Amino acid sequence: MKKIIIVSILFLSAVSNIFAEKNTKTQEPLTLTVEDAVSYAITNSKSLKSSEIDLEIKKRAKMYSWNVFLPSLSVSGTMSRSNEYSDMMDSIKSAINPSHKPLEPAEINHWKAVGNVSAQLNFNLAMIQSMCASKANYEAGLISWEQTSKQTEMNIRKMFYALLLMEENLRIQNELLDSAKARWQQAEINYKNGLVPQLSALNAQVAYENKKPAILELTQSFKQQKDTFAFLLGIPYGREINLVGSIDTRFVKVDADELVQKYAEENLDVKALQKNIELLKISLNASRLSTFTPSLSVSYGFQPVVAQIDSDWIDTYIDNGSFSATVVIDVMKMMPFSANMQSIKDTKQNLAKAELGLSQLLQNTEIQIHTLVDKLNKSEASIKASQMNIKLAQKAYDMTVKAYNSGTQELLDVKDSENSLSQAKLGLLNEKLNYISALLDLENAINVKLVTK
Repeated sequence: MKKIIIVSILFLSAVSNIFAEKNTKTQEPLTLTVEDAVSYAITNSKSLKSSEIDLEIKKRAKMYSWNVFLPSLSVSGTMSRSNEYSDMMDSIKSAINPSHKPLEPAEINHWKAVGNVSAQLNFNLAMIQSMCASKANYEAGLISWEQTSKQTEMNIRKMFYALLLMEENLRIQNELLDSAKARWQQAEINYKNGLVPQLSALNAQVAYENKKPAILELTQSFKQQKDTFAFLLGIPYGREINLVGSIDTRFVKVDADELVQKYAEENLDVKALQKNIELLKISLNASRLSTFTPSLSVSYGFQPVVAQIDSDWIDTYIDNGSFSATVVIDVMKMMPFSANMQSIKDTKQNLAKAELGLSQLLQNTEIQIHTLVDKLNKSEASIKASQMNIKLAQKAYDMTVKAYNSGTQELLDVKDSENSLSQAKLGLLNEKLNYISALLDLENAINVKLVTK
């Protein structure tokens, strides 16, 4: 028996190891373009899901905002027993039917049944404004959701291109490491051939070895940044990702004044504040209507009463229901010192503050658009200058390396030339990233796509 158990355990362990190995092999690296990353982030964004829940609540409030006009409706029934017998019903029956003979007091004569159906509707013109407020509040929720979505997309795009920059920088540094190794090997050959002293070969080896720690640190930093990026996208930890793309974009020709004129009010912050102003106006109108217009209350009650529960109960049936319509004007609400009047004044001042804030926000948006357009123009000029500088630096580096290999140039000259080329390449990449970031910020500011991604 023990042998069977041991064999079973070993078999299950082997099967689980096979499946574990299979699952590990199937976890291939996830390849992502920038559009894939954006789609992944929007699908898994916690803040966006939270915003969607808020939006759903506001949508439901808008759909059923008409329910303020529903009347209150209640239905009740009561059975009661009187301790004393009353011959009132007999008197009523005798009056209705002279041939009726009074009954002997019985238990049934002590009971009475009362039903009650009542409905009441209260109406004030301010209730219409509450429906308008629900609609405007839902529209404000749509703007908030769009803000969260656009902000998530912009952040993911910036992080994606920043990772591409780190990856390209790592590639350049590895190329420089390979070049340093080649120089060291060439210096060894030149030393053996008697062209250079041993010190030159040792210096070349030191330069090669010094580059290794920096590249290892850069590699580790790049891996950590990719793990953070994967976490933000909602990708399980440990899943390798490969980024596919380049830090290149088409230059756009834009006029700042034209963008301000056409799209300043398309800014989502501006739209949100405009909607807030609309909500304040609705609130102000609702307060005024609630204060200065009468309220109407309509009620109807149906109250059947059966005073004697017997076979002739229909003869004792009566309806004690009633209908009423009441108009109410609360004069105290109109007094300057009343809470309603103070609330109206507060809302007016908050509205004035919001309108001032809107004016200031539009000015800030205009400044932001001009600043970003200037930044785009500067980055474009810097990119073109860097591209020309790289060509010159590459040519100088190739000539220096060739001279060094022939023994006519010092290692220090090669290192200086190499550093100049490396700085030129990294400078170009940084300017491209600055251009992309400024373009994304500009598109976010005007809420319009300028380049098809």
